[in-house]
Amino acid sequence: MVVVNDAIGITMVVVGIALLAFELIHPGALLIIPGSILLAAGFLYLFLPNVLLDSYIGPVVVIVVAIGGALVEIPYYRWVAPVHRPMSTTSGGLVGEEAIVIAPVEPNTLRGKVKVRSEIWSAKADEPIPVGTRVRIVHGEGVSVTVQPIAPPPSG
Repeated sequence: MVVVNDAIGITMVVVGIALLAFELIHPGALLIIPGSILLAAGFLYLFLPNVLLDSYIGPVVVIVVAIGGALVEIPYYRWVAPVHRPMSTTSGGLVGEEAIVIAPVEPNTLRGKVKVRSEIWSAKADEPIPVGTRVRIVHGEGVSVTVQPIAPPPSG
């Protein structure tokens, strides 16, 4: 019977280590908590089986380890998860960004075009803005943006 208990404890430890290793290789899989629980329960099962199975201390230790794993997991994910812009761009999300006019912007029309990063957007403004002018996006609605010049137009 000792062999079966050892096999169960060793399996729990190995699976716990595997889960923690997989978490390091593939961050974001949310495996720190179950990995740490299996690791702690496996060691208790191997070295102090009576504490784990026959007393209230074993489950308390497992709960404490789970809470500790959660306290480690949250800052760990904040550290490994890069803060990035949304994958899709909305006109409202462009407010405050700089752009360059690539087609003349005229008042009361959407014929003007601006390039923001690598995207081209229809633009409108309260005043005419020539090609090449650097502008700031002050409003976004639907598929168009409202812009204001931030640099004098190029002479030419």
